Amino acid sequence: MTPTLTDLLDRLHVVALPMRVRFRGITVRELALIEGPAGWGEFGPFLEYGPPEAATWLASAIEAAYSAPPAVRRDRIPINATVPAVAAAQVPEVLARFPGARTAKVKVAEPGQTLADDVARVNAVRAVVPTVRVDANGGWTVDEAVAAAAALTADGPLEYLEQPCRTVPELAELRSRTAIPIAADESIRKADDPLHVVRAKAADIAVVKVAPLGGVGPLLDIAAQIDIPIVVSSALDSAVGIARGLYAAAALARLEHACGLGTGGLFVEDIAAPLVPVDGHLPVAPVVPDPDRLAALAASPLRRQWWVERVTECLQVLEGGRPIG
Repeated sequence: MTPTLTDLLDRLHVVALPMRVRFRGITVRELALIEGPAGWGEFGPFLEYGPPEAATWLASAIEAAYSAPPAVRRDRIPINATVPAVAAAQVPEVLARFPGARTAKVKVAEPGQTLADDVARVNAVRAVVPTVRVDANGGWTVDEAVAAAAALTADGPLEYLEQPCRTVPELAELRSRTAIPIAADESIRKADDPLHVVRAKAADIAVVKVAPLGGVGPLLDIAAQIDIPIVVSSALDSAVGIARGLYAAAALARLEHACGLGTGGLFVEDIAAPLVPVDGHLPVAPVVPDPDRLAALAASPLRRQWWVERVTECLQVLEGGRPIG
């Protein structure tokens, strides 16, 4: 049952988390937390997302705040290190935040950077971590992706290319032109039909994120309908959102790859004490924000009002109405 707007707003905490490095073009991550009867939920769609797309993130937050977590099959989850599009010289500093990680995801195809920058960054990671995957966020054409794949594997293998191209047809074409496995991210979480990319045989691996898919339940429903491996990843979540991702990964019938749920290290401050990986794994457990941290990281009244209006618009979408504005 969808809660009332009044109930949601009474339970809402809006925070602004400072980041160590620029990621997705931002240095402060704003999001709203819901203190619900079943736990804490997180509502953090990126600022450019309109109400129809952002509404699924609110559904995920409501699920977490008002429903019990799923039954789990494992109590700890292997995670990958996440390396933003930093200079190669900064890579050791970034990787130090992921003790024991045996896999690293490296951001590539950053606007304003070159393929040579990507190669240098990937090779710097490869010198420390044995398994490397790259994420282009749809930044390449097919021909550019073919060239990048060759350059990035000249000095060692890649586990997979994550969302190398924007469209499903491009992913399918690239898959026919390279032996490197293709992982789909945006083609799943931003699609009207999340399963289209799998039916089109355009991906070898599905990268899924709890909030954009509407919660742990919808994610597990998708996982049950596909026959390719699943990687559960973060949408630049706070500790609350990371906990939901860990529950989702723990509930999967099979888990063959490290998950992208170690992004807490990208924040200078979080709303709970950061989980520190042990042997490259994070424990599966609920997270309760620290009241002092919530107060210290609270967004300004103006920004809180912006998020209140956003929750209002998205709840209208979930209830089948038209968003305000």
